[in-house]
Amino acid sequence: MKLVIAATGASGSIYLQRLLDQIDPAAHEIPLVMSGHAKPAAKQELGAFKIPEAIAQHAENDLNVPFVSGSARFDAMVIVPCSMATIGRIASGSSDTALLRAADVFLKERRKLILVPRETPWNLIHARNVVTLLEAGAIVLPAIPSFYSRPKSLVDLVDTVVWRILDQIGLPNPRAYRWQDEAPKTSRKKN
Repeated sequence: MKLVIAATGASGSIYLQRLLDQIDPAAHEIPLVMSGHAKPAAKQELGAFKIPEAIAQHAENDLNVPFVSGSARFDAMVIVPCSMATIGRIASGSSDTALLRAADVFLKERRKLILVPRETPWNLIHARNVVTLLEAGAIVLPAIPSFYSRPKSLVDLVDTVVWRILDQIGLPNPRAYRWQDEAPKTSRKKN
């Protein structure tokens, strides 16, 4: 699979780190684009941010990368974390960076674009931009963890979001918690 992974300067770098940790770069082509604010945010939040060696990093202003062209075949793009400013720029059709141009290309080519905002609360402009992107075909997957799996640590909690991202990409993850339909355990008393 060919996946573009991008990050902006929104809080939530741990989601990016855990996603990179759970995708095998030997089995998939993974270019990574980080905005100018993403790297300082990752350093502030994580201290040591680790990018696997097999992942190709590209500068945000490099428009000579293949994934900014509709003629290049890529399967999915994930922006995690995705700031509301980036969502607004994508919704407006801005394409002045590799990250924004790639998102625009994925929308116009009807390829899977997954946006993972973490910011809260939203204002009306944020909500309208999200609706615009949903109508254009993007998948908006807010970084809202689930608790069904009874996470025991911060990493376990973060992984509940990462598993949803992997599901949307179409990559299996054997560790992902799956809801089981269990028969109710009730006893019937005769009256």
